[in-house]
Amino acid sequence: MTLEPTPERITVRIKEACRITGIGRSKLYELITEGEIDIVKIGAMTLIPVDSLKALTEGRRQRR
Repeated sequence: MTLEPTPERITVRIKEACRITGIGRSKLYELITEGEIDIVKIGAMTLIPVDSLKALTEGRRQRR
C-alpha cells in the first residue's frame, strides 16, 4: 500500500495566511488593499495564493 504525498497548497484562507506569515489580520487586509498581496475570490470566500505571500516576504527581506 503506497500513500501518495499530499499536494502542496496553492492558496490559503485569511486565518491561515496570518498564521504562516505572522502578520496580523488588520495588517494583512491593509496589504491586500495596497495591492501587496493578491487574492482570489470564490463566492464569499477569500483565498490568498501562497506564491503571493512568498513574494511579499522575499521582496521585503533585509540582509545585514
